Amino acid sequence: MTGINIVPVKFYKNTFLKKIIKELNSRFHSDISLIALDLDVEETYSEDRGQFFSSQIIALSAPLTQTIPGKVLMITEVDLFVPVLTFVFGEAQLNGKHSLVSVCRLHEEFYSGISEDELLFQRTMKEIFHELGHCFGLLHCIDWDCVMHSSQGIEEVDIKGNFYCKICARSIDGLK
Repeated sequence: MTGINIVPVKFYKNTFLKKIIKELNSRFHSDISLIALDLDVEETYSEDRGQFFSSQIIALSAPLTQTIPGKVLMITEVDLFVPVLTFVFGEAQLNGKHSLVSVCRLHEEFYSGISEDELLFQRTMKEIFHELGHCFGLLHCIDWDCVMHSSQGIEEVDIKGNFYCKICARSIDGLK
């Protein structure tokens, strides 16, 4: 399996990033690296929506990561959208190199005003595994216990499983 490079984009929680790296190390036979990119995402901001256009962020990162081997997983705190949806938790290139996950709507305080760090971490890992799954060629899965099940809202993130089902896992080389 190729390496996974984590890129913080408007994300400054180093302790949280270390926890993500530890979890990725426990699940993948792969080098997990934290890298910095000089990526200015302000031009992807939509004044009308008050959100950042995820597809444009991925497009901006592509020329900056051409020489970096492996997958590129960007993590951000900003709220993301694609034009046909109100929001997205993340986006990825199917069978590609780049993925992007936003923790903005994964915070419980976004919905209830209550801070729950462990719930935020669980939700974040589900979305990271989901978007990386797309990079490894996985489509959405019908199995609710699979992290590749599509999530249209936070309730669906909470309901779905926290890793790949057996069928999806067989498609990813290098899982532990």
